[in-house]
Amino acid sequence: MKMKVVQDDPYLQPFEDSFIRWETKLKAKESEILSNVNLIDFASGHLYFGLFKEKKKWVIRDWAPNATKIYLIGSFNNWQESADFELHNIGNGCWELYLANHILNHGDLYAFSVYWNGGNGKRIPAWARRVVQDDNTLIFNAQVWDPMEKYNWINPRFKRETEAPIIYEAHVGMGGEEPRVHTYNEFRRDILPRIKTGGYNTLQLMAIPEHPYYGSFGYHVSSFFAASSRFGTPEELKQLIDEAHGMGISVVMDLVHSHAVKNVTEGLGSYDGTRYQFFHDGARGEHPAWDSYCFNYNKNDVLHFLLSNIRFWLEEYKFDGFRFDGVTSMIYFDHGLGKAFTNYGDYFTPNIDDEAIVYFKLANRLIHDYSPGALSIAEDMSGLPGLATPLINGGLGFDYRMSMGVPDYWIKVIKELPDEAWNVGQIFHELTSHRADEKVVSYAESHDQAMVGDKTIIFRLLDKEMYFSMRKDQPNLAVDRGIALHKMIRLATLSCAGGAYLNFMGNEFGHPEWIDFPREGNNWSYQHARRIWSISENPELRYHWLLDFDRDMINLAKNERLLEDPTIQWITDNPSDQVLVFARKDLLFIFNFNPSTSFEGYGFQIQPSKYKIILHTDAHAYGGFNRIDDRMTYYSMPEAGLGSTHYLKVYLPSRTAIVMKKQPFKSVR
Repeated sequence: MKMKVVQDDPYLQPFEDSFIRWETKLKAKESEILSNVNLIDFASGHLYFGLFKEKKKWVIRDWAPNATKIYLIGSFNNWQESADFELHNIGNGCWELYLANHILNHGDLYAFSVYWNGGNGKRIPAWARRVVQDDNTLIFNAQVWDPMEKYNWINPRFKRETEAPIIYEAHVGMGGEEPRVHTYNEFRRDILPRIKTGGYNTLQLMAIPEHPYYGSFGYHVSSFFAASSRFGTPEELKQLIDEAHGMGISVVMDLVHSHAVKNVTEGLGSYDGTRYQFFHDGARGEHPAWDSYCFNYNKNDVLHFLLSNIRFWLEEYKFDGFRFDGVTSMIYFDHGLGKAFTNYGDYFTPNIDDEAIVYFKLANRLIHDYSPGALSIAEDMSGLPGLATPLINGGLGFDYRMSMGVPDYWIKVIKELPDEAWNVGQIFHELTSHRADEKVVSYAESHDQAMVGDKTIIFRLLDKEMYFSMRKDQPNLAVDRGIALHKMIRLATLSCAGGAYLNFMGNEFGHPEWIDFPREGNNWSYQHARRIWSISENPELRYHWLLDFDRDMINLAKNERLLEDPTIQWITDNPSDQVLVFARKDLLFIFNFNPSTSFEGYGFQIQPSKYKIILHTDAHAYGGFNRIDDRMTYYSMPEAGLGSTHYLKVYLPSRTAIVMKKQPFKSVR
């Protein structure tokens, strides 16, 4: 068995047995679970388990193999156990109850009372599609959801465009300006138009599956099939996605299958009285850093649950794919904690979890079988070879890997180096460094860099000046520097992106300060769990300059289909001058990171050609000093005679970046 992933990278030859082992284990697992069905049919648990109407009767089913009795309790029976509401054991750990149509009504609250040998407890059904929290008691319950009118999709056949993803990462609850939890409807009405105007073609939504603690940012999931009710109703989420589709925007969901909240009543922590129903028992089942439980990916019933969850979100809500959270944590027994992956030998050790590898192969096959154009993105910091390599080539099948080293690199540069020590060659290397057989999502900062305890790029650059000197009538050299570098950093990251680009909500205009959700330590304040859009619209403040630049930069990349072509041609980098030049498609990118020196007639070798400036960071419209004449046409000139080497010469003001587009040109050679 020869793996193309290995053939394409000779350095993987010593580790080919790992790829062969994974493929062998995949086939063995498929023979177990797909003996009579295909993968899409296997991932159909959401069509069987849960609460439904069948032939004018209600039916509820669940899987709880260690349970001895299960009662349905709720507002319809005064939360009392009775024989009329006792589920029946129908074998293989499955339970079932039929009820007359009139027993349950839309909006009723319900839960299970589960018994096992030695105990009992209330449980929110694992397959519940609607879970709500009482505002006064803070108790969670499942809710019967059977509205008179089902949602009627306006764009039911939307297909994601083949253009490279330009991703707007967002959180619905903190999407508004008021210090409170905001809604699906408000996001649809107020934020979607901003995303469209900004040129982004993909929306990545965080914190959609229900989570008991708002401050977890949605990463401690309790109910995997329930869209969070704190933001609104299922229909309102569907309308949000539908309208995004109508704008040509794909919608990707943050999917958390790496772990689950420990909560017992609301979550899966001890669902049928055991730790090992969904999770590994013992130390392997507990995440030491996240205070959560880790799934057992070898159990067929757990695979059924998780794969059905993937199909559910694609099918019921028409999501266009997923960003898988915590991939590194899943594929290594030590969760990658404190691990520096510096050579291939660090990946292929007994530390790697073959069961998680097989799960990812199944998950990515399911995603692309069910929705061929859907996106699958791995949030991984290890860079495991083959992670974002197609399944057919022996890889794990992700379409993209998050390039998590890029924001870390920018933080390191800003924190540790004075401006005059920024090495443009190193910058280019870091921004373009990824495996040839993978595509990556490049980004200068995501939500991670905005969380409390960290700092956004703009806050690192400006610090206290953000509070005092962002008015246009308050000249400030520190602010001038910060705004100039903010634009250059984002343009460099986007123009070097390895297939896709991401921005977190608000960072496009340099949203001040950090993100901090309500918690005991901040007196449950929403002050930093919101986005202050008005400052980006205030003509007296500088924020709109950054927003306007981001819009034009993103639309340029989108209109030029810049990221579809992986070829980036290095032209020159001069560490002493701090000038970097490279080409991508018909565009030429020129960066002068020098903090004090402008260069007149700066020349670099190029093929005979002519160019026009189509974007530059020094424009007045973006808070620059307008030192560049963007009306000119720039011709390359021969060094000596007509047949000699050509040079393009341009004026490069300090701390500026220029984008030129090649124009039709007929050489006289």
